[in-house]
Order: sequence, then C-alpha cells, then structure tokens
Amino acid sequence: MRILRPLTTLMLLVVLSLPVISCMPSMGRAFPVQKVRQIEIGKTTMAEVRQMFGDPWRTGLDNGKRTWTYGEYSMTITRDLVIRFDDINVVKSYSFSSSAAEDESL
Repeated sequence: MRILRPLTTLMLLVVLSLPVISCMPSMGRAFPVQKVRQIEIGKTTMAEVRQMFGDPWRTGLDNGKRTWTYGEYSMTITRDLVIRFDDINVVKSYSFSSSAAEDESL
C-alpha cells in the first residue's frame, strides 16, 4: 500500500500536466518568409510590404521612424522580420532573424 500512494500521486501529476504541455505558448503569426528577399531598400513601399506580408503583427517607432514587425515565436521556432520606413513610407532598412535551418539560405 505504501507504494500505491506515491504512484497515484505521480500519475495524478502527469495527467494534470498534460493540458499545459500540449498547449505550447506561441506569439505572432506565420508570414511568407520566402518573400523577404523581394524587399528592396529605397524602393519597396509600405503598401507593397502590406501586399507581400499582410498586416504587421506589431507596429512602432525606431528613432522616430515607423517600424513594422512580422514575427512567429514558439517553443520550436522563432522568426522575426523588422522593417523600418522613411518619411515617405519607403523601406529604409530591414532585418530578418530565424532559428529555422531551412531559412539559412535566405
């Protein structure tokens, strides 16, 4: 009987933790990574970026300039595209980071 109590407790902990383990937290949303190379600094407009990637996951300012962020963040993969625009809504710069091996060729 002494072994049954710890075993029962262990089984109860495993069963109760399953919903937490199966719901891995994630943030952002997937975006078409293969289109990153189509961005041209000094040429691609904000409207063209929206057409390529959809609405940004997050917007903000960097040194007073508009920025859009597209991101996919989970326990298994992270991808991050930050686009900075100039005063006339043309891409001034961008950065792309990824933990996915298939993105190394980008």
